Amino acid sequence: MIHYTLRCDRGHSFESWFQSSSTYDSQVKRKLVTCAVCGSAKVEKAIMAPRIVGAKKRGSQAPADPSMSAMMAEERELRAELKQLHDHLVKNADDVGARFPNEARKMHYGDIEPRPIYGEASPEETKSLIEEGVAVGSLPVLRDDRN
Repeated sequence: MIHYTLRCDRGHSFESWFQSSSTYDSQVKRKLVTCAVCGSAKVEKAIMAPRIVGAKKRGSQAPADPSMSAMMAEERELRAELKQLHDHLVKNADDVGARFPNEARKMHYGDIEPRPIYGEASPEETKSLIEEGVAVGSLPVLRDDRN
């Protein structure tokens, strides 16, 4: 796994993990990487400080900075909470896939009965829904092998 600090064209900074640098390149090219703040798909890698790893006794590796251990623990906790939220959503809502924008609009305008749904929407579709006043939210995709 590789960790990048990213910046969108509007100056927002956020972080994300990728399987490899080629995975990052592929996802950016397909506009799958979007700003966590505004949804912009125009993102690039920001300058990052290198991660320094020091050696402990008996050859094991640990972060040179104790605050790094705290950050790693916070990341694990956040991932666990996101996984719990994801699992709850999958269990209690209907997956409408690519129909999500249309289904959300129909519920918003009273054409169909409201119910919990989840699915897929492009950054442009999400922005349009928000501008119309449709209540939507985004969840990051979590890789199964990291959950």
